[in-house]
Amino acid sequence: MDPNKKNLVISTGAGISAESGMMTYRDAGGLWDNYPVMQVASAEGFAEDPVLIHQFYSNLRTKMAQGVEPNAAHKGLVELEKYFNVNVITQNVDDLHERAGSAHVLHLHGELMKVRSMRHPERVYQLPCDRLTDKGLTTTVNTRDPYGDAVRPHIVFFGEAVPNFEPAVQLAQKADIFVVIGTSLVVYPAAALLQYAPSSAEIYYIDPRPAAVPSRVHVIAKKATEGVADLIDILTK
Repeated sequence: MDPNKKNLVISTGAGISAESGMMTYRDAGGLWDNYPVMQVASAEGFAEDPVLIHQFYSNLRTKMAQGVEPNAAHKGLVELEKYFNVNVITQNVDDLHERAGSAHVLHLHGELMKVRSMRHPERVYQLPCDRLTDKGLTTTVNTRDPYGDAVRPHIVFFGEAVPNFEPAVQLAQKADIFVVIGTSLVVYPAAALLQYAPSSAEIYYIDPRPAAVPSRVHVIAKKATEGVADLIDILTK
């Protein structure tokens, strides 16, 4: 980190990827319209029907690989690295921040393009991976890692702990500027990060349908691509 630059911490949700073609979870036509949330995104759902879980996340990976690209909002956050120490904390499981070029990305809810051993969760594999019995983006209950262990999506399901929440809190506590983009602020614990920003921090919230927030928060009621462009102007000019 450059001691001469301010710390800019950015918390992103599904709204920043929506303009890239990734469906949000709660909007009309979103993922939960096709599958009950607890069926495909909970620890109980995985225990009851692991076949469906593997199919669901394999289909999402395939969608990602078929033309989903970072949009101007993702790229705009990279532009801000010229002026600030930027850390992105994302609720999203896609890899669009990384593909856009963001240097520091912390995933709260896991990563779609990774799987991990069910016996040894510290063994994480980036897909596609030639170390797995299935070498593409599709996994099944029969996919095995090099040690013969079954794998599961590297996703934090509802009902499971969020291991990266404490590192996220530590980043938020050091923010000189804290920005929230594309989230309904109803998913906890991620929504609580706003509360950890120092009282001295500037806070911005970008969303076309913003939730109610404290008066100290500067609201930019626009979609992510437009709102990030405005944010760049505000912070750099």
